[in-house]
Amino acid sequence: MEDPKIKLHCGLTTSNLAAKFGLHEKGLDFELVFVDWVAGESKTKAFLTNLNPFGQVPVLEDGDLKLFESKAITRYLAEQYKDVGTDLLPNDPKERAIMSMWMEIDTNQFLPLASTLIRELIIKPYKGLVTDFTSVQENKEKLSKVLNIYETRLGESSYLAGESFTLADLHHLPPIHYMLKLEEEGVKDLIYSRPNVTAWVEKMKSRPAWLKTVVQGDHIFELMKQRRLPIQFESSCHKLTVVAQTTAMVTGNN
Repeated sequence: MEDPKIKLHCGLTTSNLAAKFGLHEKGLDFELVFVDWVAGESKTKAFLTNLNPFGQVPVLEDGDLKLFESKAITRYLAEQYKDVGTDLLPNDPKERAIMSMWMEIDTNQFLPLASTLIRELIIKPYKGLVTDFTSVQENKEKLSKVLNIYETRLGESSYLAGESFTLADLHHLPPIHYMLKLEEEGVKDLIYSRPNVTAWVEKMKSRPAWLKTVVQGDHIFELMKQRRLPIQFESSCHKLTVVAQTTAMVTGNN
């Protein structure tokens, strides 16, 4: 079988999950190369020179194109492969503008708060660091207000940009995925106490592309925790190369 022309260099961050989610939604054949950014693999001279001068993941290679920043990657996939797999872009200009607006809302309103909660309640305990519960409470309160706006919006339409699943929805699910693993401090209730947000999340969680993304991500996470070096994992259409040297992280990079 010929090697796929698309290659995704990634780690275990929410943005990396989004890039994988986009590839699975498009049904594209790709090679996934794990980059252990915690161990500094994304800061090597070769990585900085050949892939991303900012030393972050994910990085997509498609032929001679090298692209970083997860939203740029998924937008490219949605446009370049519009007629393949799931159509992630509305055809109507107004709906596309609304989609772009909600992607900005994710970047500026939702993600910073969600990422802080994940860092304080997952990453810090994992690394043996002390959780800042004052920060947790402050960010919960801020995120609650943000999610009230989402609850109103999702009472008006099934998805953020209208009645179809788009990139705006896709980028929200990875951080929500980790939030739902949290029983502490009522973080999970931020989602499940809102019926419209809950219905939206449950629809997204059941998407076949997301189920593939989660299985792949959880598999890498377990391999990283167990520090099995090196490991090859292959599926029917994707080749995964894992070279793990330290423990896994969930958020970080772009």
